[in-house]
Amino acid sequence: MGTPRVSIQAEDFDLSTEVARLRQGDAGVGAVATFVGTVRDVSDGQGVQRMELEHYPGMTEKSIEAMIDEAQRRFRIRGVRVIHRVGPLLPGDQIVLVAVTSAHRGDAFQACEFLMDYLKTQAPFWKKEHTPDGARWVDARSSDDAALARWGIRADNAGARQG
Repeated sequence: MGTPRVSIQAEDFDLSTEVARLRQGDAGVGAVATFVGTVRDVSDGQGVQRMELEHYPGMTEKSIEAMIDEAQRRFRIRGVRVIHRVGPLLPGDQIVLVAVTSAHRGDAFQACEFLMDYLKTQAPFWKKEHTPDGARWVDARSSDDAALARWGIRADNAGARQG
């Protein structure tokens, strides 16, 4: 069996290695779109010293697999690789990789963006930021819900946490 489509891990990843694995043996790939998210040193105007990410093993992977299946229904894509890190992370550390292959760039770009919007709002991850003022859980933002809505998917993550 080849490389899994989804990995949830504490370890860092190498973009070049992951893209090479995704393309390996598929001469039909004409485009690769990638997104790498990193930990910022500032959030909502406060300095971030570190971040912790938690998840539910098994449930998180299943949720992301379903997102990939939906992307494959919507776009003509050939391969997908999603890596999401968990545990303690420092500013500058990589958090997430989404890589998509397709015959054409349009499908690769759209599928990559769709998956990131979906991951940001629907994947069961919990983020805690550690600032000079203490630790705080990161709530969903209405802008994240709006990003998902443009794909025809309704989410009310921000409203659900504020009520």
